Order: sequence, then structure tokens, then C-alpha cells
Amino acid sequence: MKYYIIAGEASGDLHGANLMKALRKEDQNFDFRFWGGDLMAENGGKLIKHYRDLAFMGFAEVAMNLRTIMGNISFCKKDILEYKPDVLILIDYPGFNLRIAEFAKSKGIKVFYYISPQIWAWKEGRIKSIKKNVDRMFVILPFEKDFYKKHNFDVDFVGHPLIDAIDDSEKTDIEAFKKEFGLDDRPIISMLPGSRKQEISKSLPLMLSVKDSFKDYQFVIAGAPSLDFDFFNQFIKDDQVKFISNRTYDLFQVSKAALVTSGTATLEAALFRVPEIVCYRANFISYFIGKKLVKIDYISLVNLIMDSEVVTELIQEDFNTERLSIELKYILEGDGREKMLSSFDELINILGGSGASENTAKLMYKYLNE
Repeated sequence: MKYYIIAGEASGDLHGANLMKALRKEDQNFDFRFWGGDLMAENGGKLIKHYRDLAFMGFAEVAMNLRTIMGNISFCKKDILEYKPDVLILIDYPGFNLRIAEFAKSKGIKVFYYISPQIWAWKEGRIKSIKKNVDRMFVILPFEKDFYKKHNFDVDFVGHPLIDAIDDSEKTDIEAFKKEFGLDDRPIISMLPGSRKQEISKSLPLMLSVKDSFKDYQFVIAGAPSLDFDFFNQFIKDDQVKFISNRTYDLFQVSKAALVTSGTATLEAALFRVPEIVCYRANFISYFIGKKLVKIDYISLVNLIMDSEVVTELIQEDFNTERLSIELKYILEGDGREKMLSSFDELINILGGSGASENTAKLMYKYLNE
């Protein structure tokens, strides 16, 4: 079968790659054409657009790049018609993907959606478009099935693919890893400032501002695969700060704690049982508009799933050197650390076991052959 897949972010590239691996096992006659990244490209097929050319963060940034976004949408529609897929598989990335879903459905193309847009957080009205234009939805968070049931839309809960990705990751040789990147024996505090230039520029300088208060620890920046060292280097004023690109899972395995921007990385840190602080500071206009529209109490996936503040969230003005130092001390040693680790164990149980990618591929192939 011919699969046209669209993933617009780094996390979508990861989950898209694992889904493609699983689909190859189900369908020996697979043909992939996709928007995604390097991980998806390793599974064969044709990469049309890389996600690094699609990532615009916040209302203001989207508005400034609207012409580029609309051009990408027009190009995508044309490319889909030329390819004539058996199914369009959309992975999260709702602002773009829901427009493409409507187009594809109007052309008689079957539409599957893997990893639901977070319409339970904001833009709940999108449920109308989803019910109209999406043939099957595959959700990865336990509470999403009940959310869609409330709207009379049957979806499949398949488990969380991050568990698969982490289970499949190789066990890190700690000593070899430290030697490779010039790390000493001090405990490591990893910094994950995001994958987009805008968020990194706002988050990384503040993360680095606490370094001198924790001289018994070494700070390591986890670089996004879409950005090179030259971009990060402008923020690094100390040769003691290390930079490691595209080895986040290895870094988590050797980390004592982590400073993480909101997003998938907050859940990844928890699944690796790394105590963390969630840090977020956005463009004022984007944050002001978002605050008016978003209906959730938390910004991190960990807290949303647990429905309580398991990890501290430092947002906007609360994300400052003083608060960051206080919260970091709390999770490095003692009761605060043990309490968070215990909550992470509970989180892992709630998310269920491994096999999300395989579950999704089997269901997709079954529905396509019905």
C-alpha cells in the first residue's frame, strides 16, 4: 500500500519512524512518502520536507511566517494528489495537518490520525473537523479515549510510543560516554532548552544562570538534531559547559536531574526517572493569547497525565535564576527527589506497557483491509 505520512516536529519524526518500522512488518508491499526527519528517512521511502523547515512557534511567529506556511499547504495538497496514496497518516501537528485532512477527505482519500491534537487543552471546537475528516484516530494518552467518547467519536487507545522508543534505546556505557564527551565524575544536570531557535534563545540563558551556584555538578546541553553547535555556542560563556547533540537518551541515562522546556522531553525525562524542572518562557504576545485560550492547569505532559503537579513548572516570570536554584536543590537530594521518583513509577504504570507502534500498525492495516 502507499502511505503518505506527515510529521512536523522532532517528536513526530521519532514516532513516525517507529510506526513505519511496524508498518513494514504488517505490509510487505509498503511504499512511503512523507514529511518528517532523519529518523523516518532511515525507513525508506521519499522525504519531501524536513520538519526543521516547518517549525514555527507561537502566535506571533506563525503570523510572521504565514506566507511560507500557506505555501507549504498548497505544495502538500498538490503532492498528495500526484502520489495518490491509499491512506494519509497524520502525526500530531494539528494546525497544518487538520487542513490537509479536510482536503484529503474531500478527494476521497482515507485519513488516519496518530497522536491526537491536544484539543482537550484548547480549540475543542476542532472536534467537528476531526469527526468529519478523520476516519480513525489513534490516541496515546489514557484520558483521551474518554474525552473523545464524550463527543461521540470512537478512537483507539494504543499506548504511548515513547515507552517503545526508550525500551529500544541501547544501554549507555557510562564511562565510555563520559570519556567521549570530556565529562568528569561530578553528577550531571542536563539542560533541554527546546528544538526551536525562539524557545532556546529565551530558555537557555536562564538555565545557564544557575550554574555557578552548583559547582559540584556539571551542566550539559542536549542539542536538538535540527540545530548545530554554532547556534548554541552564542549562549555558552564557559568552556566547562558541555554540548552533546542528538544523544538525549544517552544523556538521560547519566543525568542526576534535568531542566526541560515544556513538550515531549518532559515525559521522556520522567520515563528515564530523571527528576526535572519544567521551564517555559515565550514571546509575551504569544503567551498572553495562549493563556486566554488554553483550558488546562499544567503545561507538562507528566502533570497532565497525573492530574497533579508532580514536577514544578516555572512559567514566564517564575522562570528566573532564584526560583530555578531553589527548585533544583529540592530535587537533587532528599525527600523532594524521592517523592518525584515515586510519582514517576506511578506514571509509568498508568501509561501501560510497550507496543504502541505495533498496536497502531496492526490496527491501521486491519482497517485498510476491511
